[in-house]
Amino acid sequence: MMAMKPTDFDGAVPVDGYGPGFFRVGGKVIQGPVLVEQGGAQPWGGLEDRAALLALSGRIDVLFLGMGAEIAHPPADLVDALEAVGVMVEAMASPTAARTYNVTLSEGRRVACALLPL
Repeated sequence: MMAMKPTDFDGAVPVDGYGPGFFRVGGKVIQGPVLVEQGGAQPWGGLEDRAALLALSGRIDVLFLGMGAEIAHPPADLVDALEAVGVMVEAMASPTAARTYNVTLSEGRRVACALLPL
């Protein structure tokens, strides 16, 4: 039997879980879309709330964009706007985006995730 070692997030806030319509981040439940970065999480207005995503410029290198239960293409103009301010966008299903965020966060990388609910 192999002992599991807890992941060290060095004070950063991981996504702990999710369910229909909500996400649990750092032990706190947030209903609806959520924006998570190293320092914490906040409700997010969804794909129309571009200002919150553009404000990540300079603080992160990659945004994992969770498109809900299934992978979907994000609006091309949103991706273009983010890449223009130096934020690379990786779109995937929200569960995958949350896991990928946690893994890259544990590596000390400058990442965030914006997740649409399932």
